[in-house]
Amino acid sequence: MTKILFFQIILMATLISSCVAEQDKDAGPEASDALVATTTKEIVEPYKMLKDAYQQFKEGNDEASIMLANEVLVIGRETNNDTLIGGALSSLCRNAQRTLDTVRLAELSKELEQLSISSGDQKWMMKRAHMNAEMWRLIGDMERAEGFYNESMRISSSIGAIGMFTIDHFNKSFVSTATGDYAEANRLIAKYYALRKEADSTSEDAYGLIALAYLLEQKGNYNGAHEVAVVTRRLFEEQNLFPEPPDEKPLLMVEAKVAKMLTAEVLEKISAASMTQSVNVLLEKYLTK
Repeated sequence: MTKILFFQIILMATLISSCVAEQDKDAGPEASDALVATTTKEIVEPYKMLKDAYQQFKEGNDEASIMLANEVLVIGRETNNDTLIGGALSSLCRNAQRTLDTVRLAELSKELEQLSISSGDQKWMMKRAHMNAEMWRLIGDMERAEGFYNESMRISSSIGAIGMFTIDHFNKSFVSTATGDYAEANRLIAKYYALRKEADSTSEDAYGLIALAYLLEQKGNYNGAHEVAVVTRRLFEEQNLFPEPPDEKPLLMVEAKVAKMLTAEVLEKISAASMTQSVNVLLEKYLTK
């Protein structure tokens, strides 16, 4: 009886497989196109989710950002996709920065390190170093932050990750400014803009102006700091940019300090004159050659 039942099951499975094959064949190219479209969507969708998670983070919607990143992390693990796993872990690192959650960052950093080892891809160690540098800069441990920036820049330079190599010149300049090494901060900002120009000679990059405003404020040039800060905010609005927490923090400090140091009349006069200023004009005016 058991053998008869077994052969019946085999026969039914064979018939079902044949029917499915015939249906696929009869469906023609439309079915094939639909299958390709579905597969493409499955591949593309998680990457779009990562971009959306980053945008939500920049706009301050951490709950939505974390939810998206966790969904991508699940997909990455289910499909053994290192890029999705690493991207999701990096995204969650950013969210940890908002609340200065060093415990969560340590957990995520360990996972990025393990991913780098298992995949043989140094990119994830670079991401780990960069995220840690940002966190410790936010907290105010500049020595620790500088160490992680140096690690990130060393790896990005060796693997040709020019985007991260560029942005870390900008990021590390805050550490140099905060520790009083203004010459090094100036060099890093100038290098950042040189690299940006190599990548896109027509770019009106407002992001780097945050570092310049902070440098001027720390040097006691409050008029210049206010001018650069006003232009930065104007360009952010025009370009629909949302600065990340570690980057907006020094800009907020600049704005608070100049409000104390300058009269309302001077602030208004500089703000009015800054409405037509460009990035290149400010760089030419305030960056030491």
